[in-house]
Amino acid sequence: MAWQCLPVPRLEGVSQERFMQHLYPQRKPLVLEGIDLGACTSKWTVDYLSQVGGRKEVKIHVAAVAQMDFISKNFVYRTLPFDKLVQRAAEEKHEEFFISEDEKYYLRSLGEDPRKDVADIRKQFPLLEGDIKFPKFFREEQFFSSVFRISSPGLQLWTHYDVMDNFLIQVTGKKRVVLFSPRDAQYLYLSGTKSEVLDIDNPDLAKYPLFSKARRYECSLKAGDVLFIPALWFHNVISEEFGVGVNLFWKHLPSECYDKTDTYGNKDPTAASRAAQILDRALKTLAELPEEYRDFYARRMVLHIQDKAYSKNFE
Repeated sequence: MAWQCLPVPRLEGVSQERFMQHLYPQRKPLVLEGIDLGACTSKWTVDYLSQVGGRKEVKIHVAAVAQMDFISKNFVYRTLPFDKLVQRAAEEKHEEFFISEDEKYYLRSLGEDPRKDVADIRKQFPLLEGDIKFPKFFREEQFFSSVFRISSPGLQLWTHYDVMDNFLIQVTGKKRVVLFSPRDAQYLYLSGTKSEVLDIDNPDLAKYPLFSKARRYECSLKAGDVLFIPALWFHNVISEEFGVGVNLFWKHLPSECYDKTDTYGNKDPTAASRAAQILDRALKTLAELPEEYRDFYARRMVLHIQDKAYSKNFE
């Protein structure tokens, strides 16, 4: 199916000052080229990562299919030594496997205790810290996490949004990233923070007819590219070849706006969570009315929300 894709702009040699003063306030995705990321883009080969990363045990996703679905959980969690993971993820066929010889692997690094600690590559993989330079495009106190990601060739992650701003640093390999504006959430058939539409290139429009209305932004990432993904922008990531990436998350809002128990960066801001709980209670109250009245007052509520909360400042 042919989709109209809007290209994500690409800019080279962007300074911290230009990004913060002119680009960041626009709240739109952007690919930055020519950022000094250190030696990682040349050093982080399969052999190097296997040797330097060592045999630290890591929890991974293993899937028999390329399109991973977090809603239906079409994958299993397994544990492998880091060096074994890197070697297997780089293979097309495996002599050793959990499910099938062509299974896919996905690492999303975690804190030492995922219930309390955020991921930080500098702490979980200290021997790799010296190889990578983080773009200094935000204040140090805004830093939330740095997430190490390794993907098998062909692996596709589900469409979702995060509640913090994000640099997706493509260290090695190539990715295709498709993004959707927060304004198009109504077309994405959401379940929590994730879209139910798994196959975004060939969606079932009989089941998801509104999906075709969602504006689609797209870019390709090569080694050394940095994709800025603003908070709340939906993104779907396809690894076109074996690759290593690092996500750098930082807080766009004041720290007190976020859930203090959130170690992944995907829990809605506390005010949004409270508002959703109030709405759930309002809907239960409306359910006490007959259908005709319930429909009428629900529509009035929607109009009131649109009038009081919808912004006219975004496209």
